[in-house]
Amino acid sequence: MSTVILDATPAHDLVRASTPSLLSRAAGLAPRVGDLTPAAVSAGVTAFVFYTTAGVPLLIAVAGRLGLDAAHTSSWFFIVFFSTAITSIALSLVYRQPLPINWSLPGLLYLGSLAGHFSFPELIGANVMAGVVIVVVGVLGISARLAAVLPLPIAMGMFAGSILGNLSELVIATVNDSLVAGATVGGYLLGRLVGGRRIPPVALAALCGATAIVLAQRAAPGPQVPWTPPVVLLLPEAQFSWLAFVTVSLPLVALSVGLGNVQGLGYLLAQGYRVPVNLVTLVVGCQSLVNALFGGHQAMIGRSGVAILASPEAGPLAGRYWASLIANGLLVPVAFAAAPIAALLPGVPPAYVAALAGLAILPSFQEALVKGLAGRLRLGATAAFVVAATPFAVGGIPSAFWALLAGLLVSLVAERGELLSHSHTGGEG
Repeated sequence: MSTVILDATPAHDLVRASTPSLLSRAAGLAPRVGDLTPAAVSAGVTAFVFYTTAGVPLLIAVAGRLGLDAAHTSSWFFIVFFSTAITSIALSLVYRQPLPINWSLPGLLYLGSLAGHFSFPELIGANVMAGVVIVVVGVLGISARLAAVLPLPIAMGMFAGSILGNLSELVIATVNDSLVAGATVGGYLLGRLVGGRRIPPVALAALCGATAIVLAQRAAPGPQVPWTPPVVLLLPEAQFSWLAFVTVSLPLVALSVGLGNVQGLGYLLAQGYRVPVNLVTLVVGCQSLVNALFGGHQAMIGRSGVAILASPEAGPLAGRYWASLIANGLLVPVAFAAAPIAALLPGVPPAYVAALAGLAILPSFQEALVKGLAGRLRLGATAAFVVAATPFAVGGIPSAFWALLAGLLVSLVAERGELLSHSHTGGEG
């Protein structure tokens, strides 16, 4: 497991050592047409559909929960999609590997769960601090040490409890609007039944729900906006505090570095790629920092995207980077459509957004339960889950913070041996 999380060489040494290699590749960065296969094209399009159908409704739903206007939503939307496309294309070309650095879906869900507990400027500050920490982790090569400080099972238990409310909204939306939300859920189940990997269930859910909206004439008239507006980029105010750092930044780092490196980069390593782990972590940190400055959130190597783009179904090993190029190339026009999407979505029935967002959350929730409750430190993870799932605040501090403390305290008392072993091994095993 340590080979997945940590390189032996710190990133600053790795950058110096790899500079001649990077320079030697500079003249041949253009993708080789001979590497392109129909399987890579199919995988790239599939990943693009997943990114958009799972990501867009969630981002809009979280922005709405945080009370953001169209301009701030557009800036957030643009920067996370555009930075994802640019960094992923660049890394995939340089290393001839499918290296998609996406914005963090778990991080987005966690931020949404904190609405009402932290102001948007405080969340921006927390995202900036998370980006700085990830940069430091990449430069110093201390991913494993970070995992020892905040055990991943406890972090995942807290995360699962924090997003449980989103799934409750899915149920409420389906009960209150059985036509639109019901059609959306039905499309998702149909996708799970017959769709397979090439047709993401969330895509069929979006299609069925949209069809129901059109047939029932449920869409509200939206404002008249141009389809090619200038890009809206804002530099929102940022506020910094120790409370936001502990409650927001550190869990975001754990989700991005711990979850992303272990799963996303681990899958690439298992496929036979020689991945520059610390250098990729450094890029994730830089991208996270840029995202935060323009109102976005942190990046990560996403397991779902990697599982599509780097799987054997994406073609021969040497040509799978084409899948990443195609998927992320298609994201560029989506990024430039941020303003009209942000302006038009208020006309979409809220039940559709809630249902689609909840369905997109399901895999993350499922995975969080497995990672938190099915392995070591499960009692501490269960305590973190229960506390985080209970909406309360003590002294203005939300339950997510107390969930981490409760999880660590329970593990220290009842799972002391496992907790100490986890700390000594840097989270391995």
